[in-house]
Amino acid sequence: MSRGAAAPRRVVLLGATGSIGRQACDVIRRYPDHFRLVGVVGGSDAAALSAVIDEFRVQRSALAAAPAGSRLPEGCGGGLEAACEVAAMDSDVVCVAITGAAALRPTLAAIDAGRVVATATKEVLVMAGDLVRRRATAAGARLVPIDSEHSALWQCLRGEDVATVKRLVLTASGGPFRNRAPETLSVVTPAEALRHPTWVMGPKVTIDSATMMNKGLEILEAHFLFGVDYARIEVAIHPDSVVHSYVEFWDGAIVAQLGAPDMRVPIALALSDGARLPGVGNTLELRGSRPIEVLPVNLERFPAVAVARRAGERGGVAPAALNAANEVAVAAFLAGTCRFDEIVPTVASAMDAAPDVPRPSLDDILDADSSAREHARVRLTSGAPLA
Repeated sequence: MSRGAAAPRRVVLLGATGSIGRQACDVIRRYPDHFRLVGVVGGSDAAALSAVIDEFRVQRSALAAAPAGSRLPEGCGGGLEAACEVAAMDSDVVCVAITGAAALRPTLAAIDAGRVVATATKEVLVMAGDLVRRRATAAGARLVPIDSEHSALWQCLRGEDVATVKRLVLTASGGPFRNRAPETLSVVTPAEALRHPTWVMGPKVTIDSATMMNKGLEILEAHFLFGVDYARIEVAIHPDSVVHSYVEFWDGAIVAQLGAPDMRVPIALALSDGARLPGVGNTLELRGSRPIEVLPVNLERFPAVAVARRAGERGGVAPAALNAANEVAVAAFLAGTCRFDEIVPTVASAMDAAPDVPRPSLDDILDADSSAREHARVRLTSGAPLA
């Protein structure tokens, strides 16, 4: 596809100063004929946001978590409401790169405004997948994936009937501990867990990769993005991270998307709504490469995958509780107040304690999020047994 002489797509970038946000800025910078940055939202780093505003001459901006007394860039709004206003502004695509549950309200604001939402934040669909889909349908909004795995599935499914899918397979590198004995994980340090073998990501996502909670969350994300039931979504270990995911169809055909590990490729594809731009990433040379290795997941080493699947199958507010407790436990691990092997049991405990709410409202989801965070904090400070 080619845009020809069409006007650049107007991009609103939520989470402009994080890992994905910086890479999105790089894509926009490299392709000025295709993209124009018109709105940005940052977290708490006013200086970093100001640099983005100045470079791209951004029209509207907000600092969602502006520290008290901080000096905001000229014309920049402060707080969540200001962030939601930027998210809903007139644009061609809203790129969601805010980490975690903090992305929920701005994403909903973009959806309610009927925008194309390119999302790299799996937690939004994990927390509120049913609500997001209902509101997107009502507003005529569309969701486009940026996560490398879901972008791969999106590419594999283009032009296909989802009803013919036998299974979606999300690939995982296995992180730094794919060959480590489960009984030794209690002494893992944050530095070890942050040493991802193939991808460069933010700290929270990197820890989720080490526990493989990220794959559990991605199962839920795939369910809501593609309308495929949980029984047809699987996870496999692929250490080299060149097969980003694959689809098996009912006639026996398998379609996979391969490429070098580079988030700029799925970012550019999502921002352009599926158009391929020249030279975004390095080409993967398959001639002479070693055989592709795909392995089953060891659920004893990576119980997070089963815990997350259970939350998705239960539905209601259980996924919101799962996500909230995981954010608390990961933050505690990075701060040195939680052992690595305590993360998943803490998450499972909070998820199991969540109430049954068949068709949750936004308030129900936020209540479950708050309760699960408190449950996780209490558990981590009480010395409760892991089992």
